Amino acid sequence: MAMLDTAITETETLTVAKQSRRRRGVRVHFTQFKWLYLLLLPGIVYFVLFRYWPMYGAIIAFKEYIPFLGISDSPWVGFAHFEDFFTSPDFPRLLANTLILALLSLLIAFPLTIIVALLLNELRVTVLKRTTQTLLYVPHFLSWTVVASLTYLLFALDVGPLFQLINGMLGTDINFLADPAWFRPIIVLQDIWKNTGWGTIIFLAALAGVDQAQYEAAIIDGAGRFQRVWHITLPSIMPTIIVMLVLQMGQILNTGFEQIYLMTNSLNRSVADVFDTYVYFMGITQGSYSYSTAVGLFKAVVGVVLIFGANWIAKRFNQAGIF
Repeated sequence: MAMLDTAITETETLTVAKQSRRRRGVRVHFTQFKWLYLLLLPGIVYFVLFRYWPMYGAIIAFKEYIPFLGISDSPWVGFAHFEDFFTSPDFPRLLANTLILALLSLLIAFPLTIIVALLLNELRVTVLKRTTQTLLYVPHFLSWTVVASLTYLLFALDVGPLFQLINGMLGTDINFLADPAWFRPIIVLQDIWKNTGWGTIIFLAALAGVDQAQYEAAIIDGAGRFQRVWHITLPSIMPTIIVMLVLQMGQILNTGFEQIYLMTNSLNRSVADVFDTYVYFMGITQGSYSYSTAVGLFKAVVGVVLIFGANWIAKRFNQAGIF
């Protein structure tokens, strides 16, 4: 018994010593990197106040929210708002419009960002490269209000330069701003013009890390420029492409409110209504706070599921995911 008691005592002593060393190590770590944690503090405060704390209000999606009663005292209705939304005749139209715009952006705008980054990377004249990059970045800093205003000026009925040019070449009289068939092409072109240049920044940073010795070896072996891009450049930045693609999948139902809202009118509403604008119309203009919150919560849940799904698929193909 004495030996057993001694062993237990030694074990407890070792456990206490390990815990003491761990606490001391944590104190030393925080003391050593205290300024880095201080710099991290504003970001943590921002996410807590503006990202996590507002999630509490999402419970009104399961309540019949009455402003005079407040969130906690409003009566529970369970999944009634979700059922109303899924059985609404608006749901198929909203889902189709949102997915079509998201897929067009994913299939056209996203690859174009990579292509532009590859083209910029191949420029050898520094002045030309920097000038081109600057010109491509400038549209990103314009608000969607300015972009929409420019679009209205260019395609204005009878007086817009592009209206006159395209209709003159085709021999037609199309009102591009009101024709539902032209709404999606205009939205995609706006997105490309505004965001493509800015989106190349991450890919250019990834391209800067490609080992130049591989290019030199490929040149010695007689590989042409296209072959070097295909066999060296693209495989080297593939992890970055996969990560950006996974993040893009999480935003597939987030087509952007401001751009769509500014380009929507009574004539193209059949193809312009998406989840973002629907939440605004139902929540702000009609006061259906609980119903619009349910729609927004559905969109957020689908985004999370798509991120995890895309990340799982990337892992299955031996690619680096985001976690």
